[in-house]
Amino acid sequence: MTNKPLNDTIHRVTRRVIENSRQSRANYLDLMDREGDRQVNRGTLSCSNLAHAFAGAEEDQAAIMAAKGPNLGVVTAYNDMLSAHQPYHRYPELMKIWAREVGATVQVAGGTPAMCDGVTQGEAGMELSLFSRDTIALSTVIALSHSMYDGVALLGICDKIVPGLLMGALRFGHLPAIFVPSGPMGTGISNREKQRTRQLYAEGKVGREELLASEMGSYHSPGTCTFYGTANSNQMMMEMMGLHVPGAAFIHPGAKLRQELSRAATHRLAAIGKRGEDFRPLSRVVDEKAIVNAAIGLLATGGSTNHAIHIPAMARAAGIAFDWTDLSELSSAVPLVARVYPNGSGDVNHFHEAGGMGYVIGTLLEEGLAHADIQTIWEGGLEAYSREPGMDGDALAWRDPGPSGDTTMLRPASDPFQPDGGMRLVEGNLGRACFKSSAVERERWTIEAPCRVFETQRDVNEAFTKGELDRDVVVVVRFQGPRANGMPELHKLTPALGVLQDRGYKVALVTDGRMSGASGKVPAAIHCTPEALGGGPLSRLRDGDPIRVCAATGELSTTADLGNREAAPQPETEMGMGREFFAMFRQHADGAEQGASSMLAMAGL
Repeated sequence: MTNKPLNDTIHRVTRRVIENSRQSRANYLDLMDREGDRQVNRGTLSCSNLAHAFAGAEEDQAAIMAAKGPNLGVVTAYNDMLSAHQPYHRYPELMKIWAREVGATVQVAGGTPAMCDGVTQGEAGMELSLFSRDTIALSTVIALSHSMYDGVALLGICDKIVPGLLMGALRFGHLPAIFVPSGPMGTGISNREKQRTRQLYAEGKVGREELLASEMGSYHSPGTCTFYGTANSNQMMMEMMGLHVPGAAFIHPGAKLRQELSRAATHRLAAIGKRGEDFRPLSRVVDEKAIVNAAIGLLATGGSTNHAIHIPAMARAAGIAFDWTDLSELSSAVPLVARVYPNGSGDVNHFHEAGGMGYVIGTLLEEGLAHADIQTIWEGGLEAYSREPGMDGDALAWRDPGPSGDTTMLRPASDPFQPDGGMRLVEGNLGRACFKSSAVERERWTIEAPCRVFETQRDVNEAFTKGELDRDVVVVVRFQGPRANGMPELHKLTPALGVLQDRGYKVALVTDGRMSGASGKVPAAIHCTPEALGGGPLSRLRDGDPIRVCAATGELSTTADLGNREAAPQPETEMGMGREFFAMFRQHADGAEQGASSMLAMAGL
């Protein structure tokens, strides 16, 4: 089938991104060219430096010393507390073997932290979560600072980890880089059953034992959690940007196909270095079109709202300016072609079985809804990612995915679930915020009600338990922005607000904090900027002020006169759990729409 010409809105947004990025992108590419020319490599290191670098390489010592083949650095976020990253334990030793098959060598360049937002939800540790992305980026930079590598394999999957790895690797964009995923765990209990038990627990109708049994039925083995949250949205974006081996995102850990895809990634990384005939540096792969493609994939699949923060941050690391106006305008043109839990009933395993990323990319390209002409780590541009991998005997092979295997989960872009991508910008005299309309029933896109103002999610849940929220209400949770307390996810609010909604009340959430990619159902204006700390409009709201949140018209406003009010005082900064060490990140962070990064802000990027 012949692909249609590129959609006019996508073309216009892309041209605007290119124009807005002209100087910063040129500066970045100039820096990468200079770094590529002047970087010390292992062939010119002093004997003492070089000996230190391969003293532990054992059987690869001679090859590294001779510098006959590429030496590939692995930056890994392995730990075995985080189920998605537990399979990475054996990857480096396998990659060493696969590298030798093509005359290359592999060294683990370094490790990064990898925290699990599922473990820290509602706890003090969640206040470190967003800034772990900057920490991961800094760890990646340190790992690659030894001038030993001709390419970079990035082992990471979950929430802040993929954005952090990419941001750090982009500062070494004169090298090629490939992300190597490990895949999702198998499907457990149904998502509806899990959600039902959570709400029953919130109402006090079941106890902790029943809740824990339900959660263990869902999160049960190595691999990525199966709901379509930030982790799996990361994997989707790496496909849309061409940073995976095609189709690698959602193959189970331990499968023969998974191993062969990782082997192919190692071989490919060795082939696209500067010494070869197909040089593909990361700085040229991650360009304006690739960033737009990442946003298109997010919108087309109903991905995590966290990426409204991560995409601008990743873009900045490559000298690219991308904001919520760009995202919202793209959303008006990109149809929703996938419904994966929490936006549908099936999980990512069902999504993959129905056609997965190969189907999504294929139907977007057919309708002119993605940039086909991007340079990827693989041959064939984005078109190569419209096919799904499989085994032909002992060899990897790719095939066209065919029609959707489940039209309740995947539909063609010509006949989508809804005509827009459902990530809307809402704005007004309360600021600018994101509203994920694809997760909310259309009749709840507009909520107008008196507000109740809180400063912690703990206080919200206490008010719910006391019955104080049994009415039409807009719950405002403020002082949750990056400079206030690190912008934690407020996913623990979802069960209580969902119960209120099920009781027939009109309910919405407005916050300068984040909601998890697992959150849905309740209309929410999130990431509100400017944040309350520093005098943002949310700091002037009082209980009972009327608030209107409307995804249809893009409105976030109040009729209350905020101009004559004093801002509420900032809550006292809490100590403990190491949060005090992150004071410098909070103090220097910029706004959510810019990516909420102190590192990028202080670097002048």
